[in-house]
Amino acid sequence: MKKLVVTSYLLILTSFFAHAQLYQQKMGTFLNLLDNYYVKNVNIDSLVEYGIKQMLKQLDPHSVYINAEELKKANEPLIGNFEGVGIQFQVFEDTIRVIHVINGGPSQKVGIQDGDKIIYVDTTLVAGIGIKNDDVIKMLRGEKGTKVSVKIKRSDEPDLLTFEIIRDKIPIYAIGAQYMATPNIGYVKLERFSSTAFEETRTAIDSLKKCGAKKIILDLTGNGGGYLNEAHALADLFLSAGKLVVYSEGRSQPRSDLIATNSGDFESGELVIMVDQNTASASEIVSGAVQDWDRGLIVGRRTFGKGLVQKGYMLPDMSAVRLTIAHYYTPSGRNIQKSYSKGYEQYEEDLEDRYKSGELFDSTKIKIIDSTKYYTHNKRIVYGGGGITPDIFVGLDTSWSSKFYGKLVRTGSINQFILSYVDKNRNNLEKLYPTLDKFIAGFNTDSTFMNDFYAFAKTKNAVPDSAENYANSIPMLQVQLKGILAQNLWNSSAYYQVTNPLNPIFVRALQAFTDGSFKEHNIETFEQKQTASNASIKRKIKMKTKKRNIK
Repeated sequence: MKKLVVTSYLLILTSFFAHAQLYQQKMGTFLNLLDNYYVKNVNIDSLVEYGIKQMLKQLDPHSVYINAEELKKANEPLIGNFEGVGIQFQVFEDTIRVIHVINGGPSQKVGIQDGDKIIYVDTTLVAGIGIKNDDVIKMLRGEKGTKVSVKIKRSDEPDLLTFEIIRDKIPIYAIGAQYMATPNIGYVKLERFSSTAFEETRTAIDSLKKCGAKKIILDLTGNGGGYLNEAHALADLFLSAGKLVVYSEGRSQPRSDLIATNSGDFESGELVIMVDQNTASASEIVSGAVQDWDRGLIVGRRTFGKGLVQKGYMLPDMSAVRLTIAHYYTPSGRNIQKSYSKGYEQYEEDLEDRYKSGELFDSTKIKIIDSTKYYTHNKRIVYGGGGITPDIFVGLDTSWSSKFYGKLVRTGSINQFILSYVDKNRNNLEKLYPTLDKFIAGFNTDSTFMNDFYAFAKTKNAVPDSAENYANSIPMLQVQLKGILAQNLWNSSAYYQVTNPLNPIFVRALQAFTDGSFKEHNIETFEQKQTASNASIKRKIKMKTKKRNIK
């Protein structure tokens, strides 16, 4: 019997490899015919790349081909670093301006400062020549240990300053912001699930706890995901040991469960997660696990709906294919991958369709393709088949939008005005506002400031239509200008600290801690757990007393 089974298995393998060899021979023969006999010269390399991409499009929207050059760029945000000089820059008025010098990077080490203007890179003049962002990146990035010389114009120096920078690894941070939203509520903005996402988030939460945070808002809006293992580790921060975080399963991939350990740093405090239609993949794993275990509240709009697992496979020319190998499922069993049965193009237009259908404004317009009900730990109903539907819906606010505001964004007027303003006023601003708190309390985008801004925007041909009423745009415009100014003077945390009070999802997340939302949605609070724990202790003491009485 065993001999028969082995023989059958070998026949199957032989058949498989024979077919695989036939396919390879067929494709090889076809490409050889094109290369040798087609009427015109054919770029076989580009044709193969195009063919691979088109074949993958027939499978699912997330299986992709990446050539060798693209692969390096695509991996940088997830690996968490790249090699270069360590500045954030913007080309403004045909000059490279240093927006931020990255803390601990090679530029900071040699003394380059925020606000500096780069005039020469090595011996090449880079000011007033129409240089583009891509050109700057090519000139400043390079392998660790290599040198680049720059000549800088600094506002308070009459002559150009020369700096020799030794390139090094530059960190790309996963955390975009962290601060105390109230005396006991900490806010963390996680921008990507890179290789450092878990460690950065844990450090951020620990830091906020030391500042008095008893409750946390985790902002995952716009977070498109990243590494699965980082999502597992991050969810573990909030879930107690033994709880299922996520599992994956595919045709050739047996079920694999990822379980929470006992290393969670924030398993008891009240938790709210902010999400929107661009929250995807690893972000949905964390949101789904928290929702299924009734660990916290999900606030915002229905998430993107990516429940497919990709694995990278290298090809002989150092390009790669990221191939979908499994679906992932939330603890309740939900597969939240949205449908792609109508084709690649329709899938790509899904978010636009949500806008047109009104779903982004009204929760009753949400169309959940898979109507199967699933149940959370506390028997609340949740649905699969198209993202994570939030516990508390917050519609998209477009009331402040206007044609004039659109012109300001398209022309870059907002960012460029702030660059110019900081360039002229940096020293005075730093003297007047030595701390962010003083800046937030004391700086006003008053009529003089706004008139200067409108005058600047006019030079960019960003003016309102004669009959247009853009009054509703002004409060948002003012807070964005102040936020970008704060970011230029401090960091990205400062931007969110200034602008979040006008973010409807953030405002609703903040309210959820005080308006009974946790109780309404049957989410256990820290106080309830403490009460339950105390009651359990009392019962045990009572039982021991009874036993002693019996004796």
